[in-house]
Amino acid sequence: MEDLTERGFQNVIDEIDVLDPLKVTRLVMCSGKVYYDLLEQRRKAGLDDLALVRIEQIYPFPEADMNVILDRYPNIAVNVWCQEEPLNQGAWLSIQPALRLVLGGMARLDVVSRPASASPAVGSAKVHAAQQQELVNNALGIRVES
Repeated sequence: MEDLTERGFQNVIDEIDVLDPLKVTRLVMCSGKVYYDLLEQRRKAGLDDLALVRIEQIYPFPEADMNVILDRYPNIAVNVWCQEEPLNQGAWLSIQPALRLVLGGMARLDVVSRPASASPAVGSAKVHAAQQQELVNNALGIRVES
């Protein structure tokens, strides 16, 4: 509550943990509650070379705010948009052009989401939890041996 009442709404929220911006080579952008799963897993894995950025305003896209954040991380090799919704749902289809524009034409931009689907949910809590863990690991670049 304090963040909203004292700081006001932020279009984009930069990394909250103390990281060396020069060590960051992977930028994971997201919106919504998937951020908390990403943050928890990133901390658990002890990853200090990736930053998590929340884009809170999808439209109009906060280009100036994103540029300020991107300037902090000069060594990014991989940019990831992560959403827990299926590929054909969620923000990806509408935010992709703006992300590509702000990142520059040559920047690598990956998307991590559930596969495209007619349904917004798989209908099984067990399958959902497994998909969510795989999604988070993929976004963070964590490879799990099966």
